[in-house]
This record gives sequence, structure tokens and C-alpha cells, in this order.
Amino acid sequence: MANPYLVVQNLTKSFGAQVLFEDISFGIAEGQKVGLIAQNGTGKSTLLSLLMGKDGYDSGSIVYRNDLRIGYLEQSPKFDPEESVLDACFNHQGEDEKVLRAKQILTQLHIGNLQQPMGQLSGGQQKRVALANVLITEPDMLILDEPTNHLDLDMIVWLEGYLSRGNKTLLMVTHDRYFLDRVCNLIMEIDNRKLYTYRGNFSYYLEKRQERIDNTRAEIIRANNLYRRELEWMRRMPQARGHKARYREDAFYELERVAKQRIEERQVRLKSRNVYIGSKIFECQYVSKAYGDENDGSRVTILKDFYYNFARYEKMGIVGNNGTGKSTFIKMLLGLEPIDQGKFDIGDTVRFGYFSQEGLQFNEQQKVIDVVRDIAEYIDMGGGKHLSASQFLQHFLFSPEQQHNYVYKLSGGERRKLYLCTVLMKNPNFLVLDEPTNDLDITTLQILEEYLADFPGCVIVVSHDRYFMDKVVDHLLVFKGEGLIKDFPGNYTQYREWSALQSKDNISTQPTQKHQNAQKSKNAQSAERRKMSYKEKREFEQLEQEIAALEAEQKLLEEQLCSGTLSIEELTEKSKRLPRLKEELDEKSMRWLELAEIEST
Repeated sequence: MANPYLVVQNLTKSFGAQVLFEDISFGIAEGQKVGLIAQNGTGKSTLLSLLMGKDGYDSGSIVYRNDLRIGYLEQSPKFDPEESVLDACFNHQGEDEKVLRAKQILTQLHIGNLQQPMGQLSGGQQKRVALANVLITEPDMLILDEPTNHLDLDMIVWLEGYLSRGNKTLLMVTHDRYFLDRVCNLIMEIDNRKLYTYRGNFSYYLEKRQERIDNTRAEIIRANNLYRRELEWMRRMPQARGHKARYREDAFYELERVAKQRIEERQVRLKSRNVYIGSKIFECQYVSKAYGDENDGSRVTILKDFYYNFARYEKMGIVGNNGTGKSTFIKMLLGLEPIDQGKFDIGDTVRFGYFSQEGLQFNEQQKVIDVVRDIAEYIDMGGGKHLSASQFLQHFLFSPEQQHNYVYKLSGGERRKLYLCTVLMKNPNFLVLDEPTNDLDITTLQILEEYLADFPGCVIVVSHDRYFMDKVVDHLLVFKGEGLIKDFPGNYTQYREWSALQSKDNISTQPTQKHQNAQKSKNAQSAERRKMSYKEKREFEQLEQEIAALEAEQKLLEEQLCSGTLSIEELTEKSKRLPRLKEELDEKSMRWLELAEIEST
């Protein structure tokens, strides 16, 4: 391994009788960008905590390179509530360069008031300050636990580009599949207490993981066939178990271990057919909502005379920057937030199921199965099919053993998953999901995506998970701030592509506008004219050729990436090249505009 930063050997961790992982070994070298994937409750955050020395392990070793600087982002960071945002970032000691960098990164993460006490910030804002703290210090290695939580879509795209550039080394836990695909070049998966490594991005991982599962399944089938024959031998020939047959007896027990393996792969999609919703859903009748006082300049407009008629079976996504009113909108729809003007006219047959960001307060001493049974013993799936509370939980990856665990033993992701089950068990016909993907593992997200795709009612989703939005919604409401809302007929990727085309059209008109402005300036102020130097003329001509070549390369790359004909290696290589190419094109375009101004005066 070239220039190893971290080597982990034979690491084992358990909590009481529950073993999270056993004898796992891996290494991370300079420049590797590693994504860690596992189901909720199987030890992702625990492993990161072990690597940072915040928790003890049963056996094994963790060795870092000497003098390695590590930046660690916790899932739930803690701060001194009296400390200001800037002081919480790092001990800048008055160094102007570091303060400037802090301001740049905090601005990208939409933290504006650097003197505000940390105690006045929301949990999401504190997580963003913690992320800024890690990035500002420019460590040798980044260890990030759910870095995209509480970031809006623009921030995620910025962070994606930031981590992709250069020779950064990182290990991260995230459920954002596009983020994993575009940033990581190595995926590690904890499954059934073992660690598996895949040397590629998330798309490569999906392909190779399925190969691994198919091979394991074939091995189990072969072992079962052989096991039946060996079991018969063990029963019929007790006298043969002397010294000479001891090797065969040992081999039998190893064969038994393989044959009794279980692969937790769902074969049936969960479809709810017992959902009826009338033709009238809801009508948002010229609703207005604002916060703050107009006199002191603190007024923020969320909605202004907004009208929308929600259609039957509609699956709508809501996106926008933090603070533009996405959660406020759905709370007004549900009657949890007062309206300044207008009203929501809701149909008589509508039964809302609301999954909130804040989550649900459980009785910590209650068992998981009892939490769901308090709602219903059975759920009617329609067509004469019923699922018991236990079967429903099992579909969302709560094993029979986990169902009889107490709530206080659950991880953060498992609590969110249990909360989701309590919402769905009530059999609503209109699901309103506010950031449902936070802290859920990828397998649970896939189950939820399938459930929503087959759901015969209405859905509103507020989410920063681009992959999830692409799979679930058929159109978007884009909250742009100050009461401006755009209705877009398509999913999130289609909206980004459309926005990029709009931006490109605007940029393409800039050289003409700058030329016209420069011509006016030339006529009015001919005495102050500045000529281009010979070197600048040569650079200007060269830039035009380079920009044209880069634009052609970008177009070709985008066509190839969308073609579906590339191998995994080619896909990985071209996915890495595209963000670097865009950055280079932006730099050259800005320089061309500067020279064009001089040339036109």
C-alpha cells in the first residue's frame, strides 16, 4: 500500500452479547477516498469512534502514520454554547489568512453571523459549523460521519466538488448515493460482522456486491447438498468416529457452519393496496406567510399569494436552500403552523401520515415490537393480505431478535427507521415526509423507495437526497426564497440540467453585453483607453481556442457518461475528469472576460 496513513488489524467490537464486527482488517493510503456502508445498528459510527480513540475495542490494533493530522466530524457535535461561531471553528490566534478562509467556508455553508453564540444555533447549523471546522484546518486525513446531513442541495454539490478536488484522503459514512458515487474511489461494507472492500465507486460496489451475494448463495446451496450426505454419515456410523475419521468430523462442522448461513435479501416488495383517496386532495388558496418585523428589516417572506391545486396520486418533491420555508409549508398544510392569509382546503378522504425532522419521543423502556403493536397488531395490505406488526418490522430489517430489544438500545438510524414504521403502520393515504433519509442506511432507503413507488396515494417529500428524489417524485416545488416558488415538471436531476442550461444561456450573452458596455466606455472616455500588451493578445487568442476545446471535451464526456456503454474503470475515470474540467473551464472563461474588457475599450 503506497504511503499508508492508517492500518487496522483484526479489530473486534461488541456490546454485551451483540458482536458488531469481528477480526476486521483494512488500510487507508494517501489519496484514497473511502465510503463506509452498513445497515443501521451494525457499527458504522462506532468504528469511526474507535478510530478516533473515543471508545474502546475488544481486540486488534489501530495504527496511524506518525504526525498525521486528522479532522473528525461527529454525527452530533458538541460546542460551548457561549462561544462565538468564529472561535468555535478553531483557535485562529488573529491570523488574517486563517480568518479569511474560515469566513469563505462558513459563507459556503450559509453561516453568516460569525459572532453569534453557538447556543443560539440550531442542531443543523451547529453541524455545519463543525464541518467548517474540519475543512478549515486542512488535515492530512478527514473522517466524516454523515457530512451531508443538514446541508441543502447547493451546499452538498459544493462539498462534493471540494472533496473531489486534489489528493485529499478521507473516510466517511454517508447515505447519499450520488455523493458516494462522485467522491469515493473505494467502498468498504460491514455485513454480517465481516468487512468487504470494493476498489471503485458506488456503482462499482453495487455490481460487485451482487456478484458476492450470488457466489455466497451458490456456495450455501452446494454446502447444503453436501451437508445432507455428511449428516447421514454422522448418524449412521458412530463407530467410524475414531482417530482416522476425525478430520472428516471436523470438516463436517465447518460444512455445517457454511450451510446454515443466512443471506438477508428481501425477495418480495411491500405493496399497500388498501389505500383509497378521493379526487379532491387539497387546494392551497393564495396563502401568504412571513416572519419578523418589516420595520427593523428582519422580515422574511415564506409564501406570498401562493396558489396550488394538488392532484390525485401526485408525488411531489420540495427543494430549496435552508431557511426558504420548506418545512414551514408542510406544517401549514398539516395545521401545525398558523397562516397569515389564505387557506388550505383539504379533501374529506385525506388521511395524512407525517414524518417530521424532529422525530418521535419513544418510551425508552418499551420494546420495539410493543411500540408498533400500540398502533396496530396487523396492517391491512389490501387484496385479503394482512401483515402482523412483527412481519412489517421484519420487512424494514428489524430481525426477530432486534424487535425484542428495548428502545434505549437502538442506534440513531434504527430509531429513525422505527419512527418511519410507526407512520406507515397507520395506513395513511397521503404521506408527508420531511427529510426522511437522514440517518437511514442505504438498504432501508431502497425499501422505502420501492414502497413509495408502489404507494397508491399522494406523497410530498422534503429531502436533500438527490438519488432518493430522482427515484420517488414526478415534479418539484423549488423554494427560491422571499416567497418565490417555481413549479418544475420533473425530478431533481432534470431540474439541475435545466438550471445549468439556463445559466449557460445567460453566460453566453455576457461577452456581447460586456463588449457593448466597453464600446460605450470607449466613446465616452477615449482618453483613458488602455491597450492590450502583445503577451495579453497572445493569451486572449490562446484562451479562445482552449475554451472551445474544453467545451467540446465536456460535451463529449457528458454524452459518454449518459450512454451506458462505459466499463466501470472508464466510468470512474471520466466521472473524476468532469468536475476538474468544469473548474478549468470556469477559470479560463473568467480570464477571457477580463481580457475581453481590455480588448474592447
